[in-house]
Amino acid sequence: MFKKSDKKAMIATLAASGLGLIASIVLSYEALILAANKDAVLSCDINAVVSCAAVANHWSATLLGIPNSFIGMIAMPVVMTIAVVLLTGVKLPKWFMQITQLGAIAGLIFAGWMFYMSYSVIGILCPWCLVTDVAMIALFFGVTRYNILSGVLPVKKSVQKKLEAFVKKDYDQLAMWSLLVLMVIAIVLKFGEQLFS
Repeated sequence: MFKKSDKKAMIATLAASGLGLIASIVLSYEALILAANKDAVLSCDINAVVSCAAVANHWSATLLGIPNSFIGMIAMPVVMTIAVVLLTGVKLPKWFMQITQLGAIAGLIFAGWMFYMSYSVIGILCPWCLVTDVAMIALFFGVTRYNILSGVLPVKKSVQKKLEAFVKKDYDQLAMWSLLVLMVIAIVLKFGEQLFS
């Protein structure tokens, strides 16, 4: 039987991956515009600190030799499909969900690195990149919540019980919202009034 808490986690994952897909599509379209004209002004080039083009023209935006957003256009539909399948009540193999967890961890690390590059190294924020970061954080927490409650993580029973207690008290949601609030605070503290000038 599909538990309500599992359903909640997969709905969050579906919504997050859908949001991430939209952002990836927009960023991919803008990458094509910049490929044709490196000096193009994009719709999200708002001011000196909020600019998709400035971030997209940095080497970190094409880490694997293609725009990072292309990876999002591939990965997000996969996660959406997994979420939809799980919402129908199908139980996927343990090994498959463990691989999904590894993908969610890799995605979170990659999103964190991209945020760091944008925030600290480039010193400019890309609105659609931030949407992708938020989506990846929510996706990670949704997948992790589901996997903890489903008992598919390869951990000792004592650790599993602690993880389940943590999630059942919604501390994972508190951690997710705390992380998002910290990101907002960090952005406001660093860029302040420049965001709106």
